[in-house]
Amino acid sequence: MRFVKRDNVDNFFRIKVKIISIVLAFLIMSIFLFALNINPLDAFFGMVKGAFGSPLRIRQTTIKTVPLIITSLGILIAFKMKFWNIGGEGQILIGAFGASIFALFYNNFNRPVLLALMALSSLVFGGLYALIAAFLKLYFRTNETIVTLMLNYIALKFITYLQYGPWKDKKALGFPKIANFPDNALLPSFFGVNIGWVIAVICLILVYIFMNHTKKGYEISIIGESINTARYAGINIKAVTLLCVFLSGALCGLTGFIQSSGVNGTLSVEISGGVGFTSIIIAYLSSLKEPFILIVSILFAALLQGSSYIETSLKIPNSAALILQSLILFCILASEIFTSYRLKIKR
Repeated sequence: MRFVKRDNVDNFFRIKVKIISIVLAFLIMSIFLFALNINPLDAFFGMVKGAFGSPLRIRQTTIKTVPLIITSLGILIAFKMKFWNIGGEGQILIGAFGASIFALFYNNFNRPVLLALMALSSLVFGGLYALIAAFLKLYFRTNETIVTLMLNYIALKFITYLQYGPWKDKKALGFPKIANFPDNALLPSFFGVNIGWVIAVICLILVYIFMNHTKKGYEISIIGESINTARYAGINIKAVTLLCVFLSGALCGLTGFIQSSGVNGTLSVEISGGVGFTSIIIAYLSSLKEPFILIVSILFAALLQGSSYIETSLKIPNSAALILQSLILFCILASEIFTSYRLKIKR
């Protein structure tokens, strides 16, 4: 018995395998819930109700969707070129830091101007932070997976240092927090949710156009397909790599701006909240297709929001809710094996 690589896999087959994997995940979840003396139907309907059951819950799901979309788009750009950017977490934190500089120390502008400066700063800081890994890979042949992963921890420790040290709010009675942003540094709401969702939709459209209808997007795809073909075609690999990685980090940095200005109202070590790592899975499950990122991000956000709801409504422990999430992820990721390979039994 062995796995044999499939030659041609059409989209219909991929969708069919993913649907089967999701059904399998729910079956395993049902067994797990039965073991906890919980009716699986109550849990599943509870998750849907928790994610979409009221305008308030829909808004909460939308708030969770926004950072996943933008960060996944950033990850997608790098992955298209087979530059394995695992540093979304760190780039979100550094982007939030860039936005916070203007929010906390240079905030004597009206709201539109200040928000534009914060957004621009987060893009630049996030992009430059990602470029560290690109520079080391291009000139010292380092492994970008390891470097971007390590940069996450450096960013986390840097923000922790600020929160407990020089940027600690003296008015917080000793509590280790950074001061709240002034009102003109907070994102306004649109349909009850901060306008981060509008920015996410704009980013989705722009990334789709850039990757599918521009010369640079085409060059990024060519480098990802075959670096020798790219050399033969005369593509400036170093320049395209630097541009690609900068854009990837810049989008992650923009997420930091939205989370700090639109959700938290300040800078803290909790800004990223695991979004950088979750977005890697979303980009992968979306097969690096921009429209699918929207769908998968909404489903992931609904899963997170729904799990939180049943945690309180059905008294399911937090660890059990996390296991439910992990089961779905595991089954979907495992399905990728059967998408690319078929099981052959040799007699």
